[in-house]
Amino acid sequence: MHQRISLSATALAAASALLLTGCFAPAGDSATRDGDGDDDGGGRIRLAMLQPPRSGLSPLSDDAFKLSRWSTAETLISLDDAGDARPGLATGWARKSATTWEFTVRDGVTFHDGSELTAEVAAHSLTRATKASPKPRILDGVELTAKADGDKVVVTTAVPDPLVPQRLSSPQLAVLAKSAYRKSGTVNPVGTGSGPYELVKVGGTSTAALDRYDGYWGKKAKAAGIDVSFVPDGAARAAAIRSGEAHIAEAVPVSQASLLDEKTITEVPMPRTNTLYLNTRRGPFKDAGLRAAAREAIDARELVEGVYENRADRAEGLLGPALPWAAEGRAALKGRTKGEAPHGAAITLATFSDRAELPEAASVLQQQLEEAGFEVKQVVREYAHIEEDALAGKFDAFVLSRATVLDSGDPAAYMQSDFTCEGSFNLAQLCDKNVDKAVRKAAATAAGDARRAAILDAEAAVLRTDAAIPMLHERVVQGDAPSVTGSTKDPRERTLVTADTRLK
Repeated sequence: MHQRISLSATALAAASALLLTGCFAPAGDSATRDGDGDDDGGGRIRLAMLQPPRSGLSPLSDDAFKLSRWSTAETLISLDDAGDARPGLATGWARKSATTWEFTVRDGVTFHDGSELTAEVAAHSLTRATKASPKPRILDGVELTAKADGDKVVVTTAVPDPLVPQRLSSPQLAVLAKSAYRKSGTVNPVGTGSGPYELVKVGGTSTAALDRYDGYWGKKAKAAGIDVSFVPDGAARAAAIRSGEAHIAEAVPVSQASLLDEKTITEVPMPRTNTLYLNTRRGPFKDAGLRAAAREAIDARELVEGVYENRADRAEGLLGPALPWAAEGRAALKGRTKGEAPHGAAITLATFSDRAELPEAASVLQQQLEEAGFEVKQVVREYAHIEEDALAGKFDAFVLSRATVLDSGDPAAYMQSDFTCEGSFNLAQLCDKNVDKAVRKAAATAAGDARRAAILDAEAAVLRTDAAIPMLHERVVQGDAPSVTGSTKDPRERTLVTADTRLK
């Protein structure tokens, strides 16, 4: 087994202290440190986030999940723990025909700019999402229109879509005040959400500040506000919990977990898969035999036991133990391509540094691939500086930690986005008629056992191409200081600080 190189706890602590310097400066005039010890727990919560905003906190991008985790932007529909649709800004809904749904908008909701939620405002937000370029990932392959009819939003799809309610739960389809939407096409979430916290200031890609919104339609927030710092370095996030600089830290690296008090960390099983995407359009992995050779070369046990210190599960497919039905219903995969000898084929293997384990995992993979006969060059950058090249297919292989039910709570949307010809997040550049057919069938099947079976058929179709090699399923470690209570441990990564989160 390849051995990982570890620094001493003392060295890590010293390095983290240096990295931490300046990370947690107040985000704005409202973001003060005062009140942390208030008897009623109403002080401000300091939050260390993993990735800085990539699109100016636009809700039409992946930044939407930050707005959701801060409880500032809300959607018409929410999801329960089982992934079933529940009321949000809509109090009820009904399917009127195969392609038409009606959603009743909640009364008494005001946005942070003082304007009121109406069906017309909700329809406006959805319409802007459908016209965005690029469209939000949740709308990949979906033609959708929205219009107001009294207190209802009428949503119509080009083809029957049994998951419209779940689709509208995606943070990328958050409903904001009309003032958020600019003629330029940009969307500004500052002061335009409807949640228990109002986003009041954004300090570029470094900080953000939110204040409690006393006009909230639901349960009022117990904390006075949230001070966010974006800290891509995992050692610095862990150090922030140790030092008390942060009350909550996202995604503490596995290598840092053992340095923290066990009472301050929670291991959260995630519907997240570490996958090696292989470029099927150009380069050596255009050859199915070489893709198969890469698959045969990879030993995920080394990653689980070495890099992740057994805080992860070996992958049997794209979908992991967070979806128990996947393991129960998955059949053995037969008829796979056999690997060909690489004969020194030169490949570029890339990943990003924001998740501390990924560069280390890439180094292990490099050794395994080189032992199999590939010549490997490695590229590692911050995600914000590598995503564009990855999506453009400039690498032969890319290691990604990918949430499989992030958007609608249903894996079909992830498969549509990542593995179909028109998918907007198709790192493997895959365009395979069998995959497209299987994914379309899964997306069109009504919720329930039949849909789950169709999803597993689509998974098998993807795996047969060897365009994606699932390696392991993560268990994310969240850090919570002893002084905070009520943070959410959400496998879908949609909620984190809620109205119930407070300081003791």
